[in-house]
Amino acid sequence: MQKAIIIAGPCAAESKEQLFQTARGLTESLSAKGLALDFFRAGVWKPRSKPGDFSGIGTEALPWLQELQQQFGIPVCVEVGTPDQLDLCEQYDIKACWIGARTSVNPFDVQAIADAAKNRDFTVMVKNPMVADLKLWIGNIERFLNAGITKLMAVHRGCADSNESVYRNNPSWEMAIDLKVRYPQIPLLCDPSHIAGQRQYIAQLSQLALDYGFDGLMIEAHYQPSAALSDAEQQLTPADLTEMLSKLQFKDTITSPAEHELRKQRTLIHNIDTQLSVLLGKRMEIVDSIAKIKAEHNLPVVQPEQWNKVVQTYQQNSLRDIDYQNFIENFLELLHQSSIKRQRK
Repeated sequence: MQKAIIIAGPCAAESKEQLFQTARGLTESLSAKGLALDFFRAGVWKPRSKPGDFSGIGTEALPWLQELQQQFGIPVCVEVGTPDQLDLCEQYDIKACWIGARTSVNPFDVQAIADAAKNRDFTVMVKNPMVADLKLWIGNIERFLNAGITKLMAVHRGCADSNESVYRNNPSWEMAIDLKVRYPQIPLLCDPSHIAGQRQYIAQLSQLALDYGFDGLMIEAHYQPSAALSDAEQQLTPADLTEMLSKLQFKDTITSPAEHELRKQRTLIHNIDTQLSVLLGKRMEIVDSIAKIKAEHNLPVVQPEQWNKVVQTYQQNSLRDIDYQNFIENFLELLHQSSIKRQRK
């Protein structure tokens, strides 16, 4: 049986029908597999990078979520960014909230919400800031601990990184693991939806998080992801989410420490292979662009000085053992010949 904390629901509340169809789909499909939600998530107020982007239905969604909570018997959690939003949640009996990554970068905002939550019976989930700043994340958590919030969780959703070329956000696993070491009593959840940015990566990131010792998952789900008004590419249908969860291996399925460590290393390899496959595809697309430029300007296909720079890059980062160096030599030869072949086309 599942022992991890599972939170799921749409990125943003769009309509009452959307919320109830998603909740119904989740409860029915999960219960059929012996699984259950701990919280139903929905963004009511969505902070957006650009004005004009869909920023949630707003306060209008709160009575819908109150009714959903009563009908399905699942606690609802929403994102809050101000003390006033926390007050509104309490008015509609919504006692769980999360502090989003954009709010988490501002200690003044977090402190104001922590002060408002003092002496109230709230479950608070604190996402890491968008930047990779462990001290800031810890500081945000401590603000709620100092406010007397005992039902506290940390949520890792990756960090914005201009160098990240595969996932939406850099996983930055080491930061989350460091937090868990310092605060083992606080449940640590992973938000693979925001790390991935695309639904095809969510399963492997979820398994890796569980293998690293995360206590649960917060995943975006929508009854019709293609019609979602925000984050359509990273939301799963209730059926797909259930199928994925049923295939994950949770802590209670571990039979030995060796099996756990082997599974983690295999998941890491799968994670790296995914990134390599994407990056190699992008590399070949750039090779095609280079070929067009060379053809337009009548430049030679083979340019030895440029290829020597590529070889030097790989050699500088190469392991020192002879087997790996032989592998790199063979790989580079194949890569070079494939690039030349594509350019000559």
